[in-house]
Amino acid sequence: MMKRTQLSLWGCLLCLAIVTPSQAQDLTVEERMRKLEQRLHEMEQRNRQLQGTTPTGQEPQTTDPTAEPPPTAGGTILPEIGKDSRRAKQTPLSFSTSGSGTMIYAKPFVNAPKAFVGGYFDLQYRNHRKDVIDNGAGSPGSNPGIGSTNSSFDQQRFVPFIYADITDHVKFASELEIEHGIREGTETEVSLEFAHVDYLFSEPVNLRAGIILLPVGKFNLLHDSPLNDLTDRPLVNQFIIPTTLSEAGAGLYGTLYPGRHAKMDYEFYVTQGPNGYQPDGTARIGETSGLKNSRQRKSLTDDGLDNNRGKAVVGRVAYSPVLGVEIAGAGYHGTYDPESKRSLSIVVLDWTLQRGPFELIGEAAWAYMKNNSRNLDGTPAIDPDTGRLRPQRMNGYYIQGNYHFMPDVLRRWLPQRFSEGSTMTAVVRWDKVNTNRDAAGGFGDLEQLSLGLNFRPIEDTVFKVSYQFGTRAFNPNTNQRIHDNALVLSAATYF
Repeated sequence: MMKRTQLSLWGCLLCLAIVTPSQAQDLTVEERMRKLEQRLHEMEQRNRQLQGTTPTGQEPQTTDPTAEPPPTAGGTILPEIGKDSRRAKQTPLSFSTSGSGTMIYAKPFVNAPKAFVGGYFDLQYRNHRKDVIDNGAGSPGSNPGIGSTNSSFDQQRFVPFIYADITDHVKFASELEIEHGIREGTETEVSLEFAHVDYLFSEPVNLRAGIILLPVGKFNLLHDSPLNDLTDRPLVNQFIIPTTLSEAGAGLYGTLYPGRHAKMDYEFYVTQGPNGYQPDGTARIGETSGLKNSRQRKSLTDDGLDNNRGKAVVGRVAYSPVLGVEIAGAGYHGTYDPESKRSLSIVVLDWTLQRGPFELIGEAAWAYMKNNSRNLDGTPAIDPDTGRLRPQRMNGYYIQGNYHFMPDVLRRWLPQRFSEGSTMTAVVRWDKVNTNRDAAGGFGDLEQLSLGLNFRPIEDTVFKVSYQFGTRAFNPNTNQRIHDNALVLSAATYF
């Protein structure tokens, strides 16, 4: 019986394949295939009925294989977030492609045999209690610059990067940062954050050369917006370790395993040194800007070239006795004047403690600038923003607690939106810096408390909301503030 049924089925298909073109000359190929599939489905249902596989009294259900799947409450099938975060192959699109958000992909993307292209993007909205001077961008009586408004959207960063496997032992990585991309003039910053080539000898010893992210603390190495659970970078990484801190140089890095569960990572480099003076001999390092203006590659007047014969040495050693625990120390030393007689030194301690959904991270830094209170001609270096001598000592720290969670009720209600790859994080962070430890009366102090909540539909994308309490300003006499109380919203994603 089974054999006779199969022969009948194949005979019908053969007849259909012969007869159909003659009877449907006006049909397209897609329509013919659709009818053929429909007929095949009906014959399969009839075959099951003859074999007794269909329950008695129940009519076999015939369905159109071309019919659209049933819509959800929103009208379309929702993609399941977290299960398929990246497609293996991009579907080619054409100019006929329609639909909101899809036409952007109908572009000639570059596909090279060795290189991989990615990046990240973020958008921010902040509402301050009053006008503020953001990150020392201005001074009293002058144009405050970036951050002078109390309510604004800002495309903070667009950062494409390129990675290449040149050979099994030769790797290349680079990152280009574009800040405030819609602005003109000096307020738009475009810079090559890092670009280096690595030669991999073995896990303990590897060579790196190029423009290098300096390992002055952990945050400078892992500062990407999608990685961090708060929008703004810690204050110590804005003023004392001016993230992103990178310079041209070369050195070694690697990983060692001193114990059964222990791991030790290290990086050591010789790089271009800092630049602490303007061409006219006045000091760059100040109370309201911290060490930001001492970055050699950010010195507009010198084009990132070495201002003396001195180089800087920098290194970091991180020790992890067990999984989830890491303690690290880092140091930086270089001369910042044209005669290589005045030095800048930074010492950094950072830590990471993870236990289940809880995470405790932080970083502390101390900086010393020898003779920064004097100009090159020996006259007192007066900071025009504060009217005081420029600082010679700075310090600061932050400590941050994270709690990762995901309510089960959301997964039950909307499993296609809140999957296993989705997570929420509650954040609290305390920041404190002092950019002028040589001045009495609390000048140079800044304290800030941040409370935040974010949502990650997948690991690579995050939506953040936070509120910042600026408990202490730089100059209480003039009420000059770097950050004030502010509501901050942002979105960031890798791509």
